[in-house]
Amino acid sequence: MPPSPHPAGPTPASTSESEYRIEDLAQRSGATVRTIRAYQDKGLLPKPGRRGRANVYDDSHLARLQQIADLLERGYTLASIRELLQAWDEGRGLAGVLGLVTEVDGPWTDEVSGRISRAELGELFGGEYDEEAVSEAVALGVLEPLPGREDEFRVPSPQELSVAAELHKAGVPLPAITGQLRELRGQVEHIAARFLDFTNEHVFVRYLGVHLSDGDASEAADLVRRLRPLAQQTVEAELGRAMQKFAARNLRDHLRSAAAAPTDPVPAEPARTAPIRLPTETVEAVGALVGEERVSDFIAAAAEREVRARQMDRMSTEGR
Repeated sequence: MPPSPHPAGPTPASTSESEYRIEDLAQRSGATVRTIRAYQDKGLLPKPGRRGRANVYDDSHLARLQQIADLLERGYTLASIRELLQAWDEGRGLAGVLGLVTEVDGPWTDEVSGRISRAELGELFGGEYDEEAVSEAVALGVLEPLPGREDEFRVPSPQELSVAAELHKAGVPLPAITGQLRELRGQVEHIAARFLDFTNEHVFVRYLGVHLSDGDASEAADLVRRLRPLAQQTVEAELGRAMQKFAARNLRDHLRSAAAAPTDPVPAEPARTAPIRLPTETVEAVGALVGEERVSDFIAAAAEREVRARQMDRMSTEGR
């Protein structure tokens, strides 16, 4: 009978490794005996050694089972895991590859997930608990059911849920919010795919379609770590630019509509919201200053200047 495994795990290199029967290995690794044998048949796990008539396993088998379990949890198939492990067995290194896997599969945001109960969810949305909307939120991944806890959800992005609550408080119906999120998600995923295509073409092309050495994989992982925030920063900057551009245009449209006399024809482009009506004395004062025909342009320019001034004030405050 082989000696019992050391309770502290793998032993130092200067001493002999622990040896396990298959039942002991299953207990230490969390895998079943049947799974261990299946991994051997698929070439994922090296064959055991022999001690007389008994098969014996060692710490390398235990480490391999732990690696397989980690990769399976990350969503890799047994076929892709076998390719990774084969690369390691051929001396091409696995530490760097696993580091790259960890870097790519890691969270791409610093936001911390949270939890919320059904009662808290109803309270967050003004006392309105809509089971259909909750089901839609679960389908979109905004809420994740917790096993064994029917009255509680995991919230991957509390910020996203908070935005939905604010929109609902402003009067947006729940189906409209989930519909908008579904549409937005498709557009954002398109942007993400384009960004990845761009970086693959210009940055990661030298790593594609080749067997990575340990050094290459570590280098690629470092690149992912450095480039990871760039996509988010670019989207945030462009979204801010676009919002300023279209918000200013939208405001000008409203102001021109508000400055027009009630008898004037309705503008060719319908306003997206109810027009803003300015006091008559304000319109008359502007007309006396710049002329009746230039009232709309003057008010639009003044509003745009105010928007820009406030943005500059905010930027200087943030800088301080």
